[in-house]
Amino acid sequence: MAAALAAARAGWEVRLFERAPVFAEVGAGVQLGPNAVRCLQAWGLDAALRAVAAFPAQLQVRSALSAQVLASLPLGQRAQQRYGAPYVTIHRADLHGLLAQAVQELPAVQQSLGCPIVRHEDTGGAVLVRLARGKDIEGDVLIGADGLHSRTRAQLLGDGPPRFTGHLAYRALVPLQALPAPWRAAQVTAWLGPRLHAVHYPVRSGAWVNLVVIVHGPAPQDLEHWDHAANAAGLEQALGGTHPALQELVRSVAATGGQWRLWPLCDRAPLARADDMARGLVALLGDAAHPMPPYLAQGAGMAIEDAMQLQTALAMHDLEVPLRLRRYALNRWQRAARVQARSQRNGRIFHATGPLRWARDAALRLLGPRLLDLPWLYRA
Repeated sequence: MAAALAAARAGWEVRLFERAPVFAEVGAGVQLGPNAVRCLQAWGLDAALRAVAAFPAQLQVRSALSAQVLASLPLGQRAQQRYGAPYVTIHRADLHGLLAQAVQELPAVQQSLGCPIVRHEDTGGAVLVRLARGKDIEGDVLIGADGLHSRTRAQLLGDGPPRFTGHLAYRALVPLQALPAPWRAAQVTAWLGPRLHAVHYPVRSGAWVNLVVIVHGPAPQDLEHWDHAANAAGLEQALGGTHPALQELVRSVAATGGQWRLWPLCDRAPLARADDMARGLVALLGDAAHPMPPYLAQGAGMAIEDAMQLQTALAMHDLEVPLRLRRYALNRWQRAARVQARSQRNGRIFHATGPLRWARDAALRLLGPRLLDLPWLYRA
């Protein structure tokens, strides 16, 4: 949706082909750093964002074993002053909704639901796409923003399926007032433990809390569908040995009638070159280009940044189209690769055991704000 908005704002007529038959309310929470929020603001979406998002006052890191605070980083006004935009937490459906509303207001965008693209052909002068319905469509450019299991990527790069990380994410939404009183603060809280971690933060203007617990485990048979029913008993077993406060927090989901969903985490190696993002008249965007685990909370942010850079490139009307896409890729691949690599590294640190865990906790106690703040990421 961000890609369609960006291309239309660059002066292009856009045909948006969506695989799903309807835009459903899927997913849970999303964290958006100031780098991504500035893009939304540039598209004139600041008021829409403020109407539905939450603005946490701080990031707090705790031990999942002792519940002791290891480090804190002020967000709120500090993020606004330091990076020119706030740190935002938002329900995925609300983020999609404000982008969709912006797209619907643009007559240059035509949307077709339930129309997955089966294959494409770059003829050098145009791109031909075959829809699952058997219809052929011709266009000047194809932007593959079709997610982790991208068919566009499969044909463009032929690099096989994404890899399962060995981590499983359990996620749920809980009304704020249903949480134990100590956890109703307007903040992002991360709990780090051996081979697991948990994160919770407010969404929907603070009325709800998104709770995610990531543990090590075997892959479900079906990796193509990221949303699976989850067994709460299995999650509670995985949390055995963690602090009672964290376990109480997790049990609040069932106590309020909520349900856990399971998300097997997959990724790819960091991008190695610009050709991994664009070739000829075809380019990749978001998870289709650089899927990453959520340990830097930048999956959505990188897709939004991609779209903003795509807008800049497509608006270079004095360049041939392949050169515009090449410019897009050159301006994106190294940054996206760095974020991918840091996300993967964070996963190893978050779930550390033994001496590495002790060293991590000691470093957080000593250098917390310096380790948690990311000016290289938020200022770009």
